[in-house]
Amino acid sequence: MLDALPATTLIAHRKALEAAGIAIALVIQVPAPLRSLANQVIRAASSVPANIEEGRGRLGGDRKYHWSVAYGSAAEVDSHLRLLAGAGAIDIEQANTAL
Repeated sequence: MLDALPATTLIAHRKALEAAGIAIALVIQVPAPLRSLANQVIRAASSVPANIEEGRGRLGGDRKYHWSVAYGSAAEVDSHLRLLAGAGAIDIEQANTAL
């Protein structure tokens, strides 16, 4: 899948896609009591590459806004993965790879 990306794709976008894929795969099997946290990981992880790419197509403050949203979403994923790893709900090594 990643090899199908055009050569002009930003490195940050490619890395965000890879990290999001790992994060989403990690949380798919999270137990029911933590499912809402896993759903937040899925939404936030998806937001990172989407906003990086959308910002790339914009100019000025609009570009900065989308990249700022991507950064905030990445920080959210970081926090949620650390919580889920600390709770023993996901593999800590794979979480570290995503982070």
